[in-house]
Amino acid sequence: MFAALIAFTGALVYGSADFLGGLAARRLRSIVVTAVAAATGLLALLAALPLVGGAWLSTDVMWGLLSGMLGVVAIVLLYACLAIGPMSILSPLTAVVTAIAPMSWGLLVQGEAFSALGYAGLAVALAAGILVGFIPGEEVVRPSLRGLLMALGAGAAIGAFLIALDQTSEASGLVPLVVNRATSTVITGAVVLGMVVIARRRGRPATHALLPVGARVGAAPSGHVDLEHAGGAPTAAGRVPQISPWWLAIGCGLLDVGANVAALLALRSGDLAVVSALTALYPAGTILLAALVLRERVAGVQWIGLVLALVAGGMLAVG
Repeated sequence: MFAALIAFTGALVYGSADFLGGLAARRLRSIVVTAVAAATGLLALLAALPLVGGAWLSTDVMWGLLSGMLGVVAIVLLYACLAIGPMSILSPLTAVVTAIAPMSWGLLVQGEAFSALGYAGLAVALAAGILVGFIPGEEVVRPSLRGLLMALGAGAAIGAFLIALDQTSEASGLVPLVVNRATSTVITGAVVLGMVVIARRRGRPATHALLPVGARVGAAPSGHVDLEHAGGAPTAAGRVPQISPWWLAIGCGLLDVGANVAALLALRSGDLAVVSALTALYPAGTILLAALVLRERVAGVQWIGLVLALVAGGMLAVG
């Protein structure tokens, strides 16, 4: 029950991180927000590490490094597939694969088993993930093979991230997440630095590499859900909180690393299949905040998904 509660809470926190990151990405390039969020999370983990402790075991460091690289791959593929569209198909597809990949690993490889109620809860969680991530109102467009493959790859990479974290030992404490964030910071920071250098060589100010050019469509910097399309209607500019995008990116990083800690705790106290199914419900947090803060409309099918998410959480906690 504890693992299910922590995993579901972590999913909502993931969604909240995406909400802040999505707002920041309206005024900064997504890769810049991603780099700031990663660096912020790294600093937070380094501050907490002496208090929590953790052994620097080679295997755990390796899994942390792998999870960091998987996270970057997931973000790149997610940006690309959502840019290609249609989001109404590719967004929920990514969330479902995010759940199915580690669920399959837990059930088939690690031999996890549940009661009939538990298996039903997994099915309900998958259905909830599809409905919550579904974006109605768009014209029906057949997704391209390229878009489908990228969505499948993004979901698989996020799922593999959870599998990698699940392989770490309890003795490692927060060490795997520290390595994860350090890896993400180095990779995304190098990309941003390269963009700045290229801009300067072309005679443009460094800010040219930091600010978005025109209207951009993409995922939130933590790599989970697209805020611009979280609700059923576009958001009026006047409703957006007038907060510095840098502070929003920092907030995104703190929430995202908090969600990672929750996922790690849930994995170490529960089953991978349950944690992955509930973590895949992360769009719920973004949608709820978009409705409460930005007054965006939540479609009826998404409300059904939110209700099913709560039902699934209860079923998995009991089953």
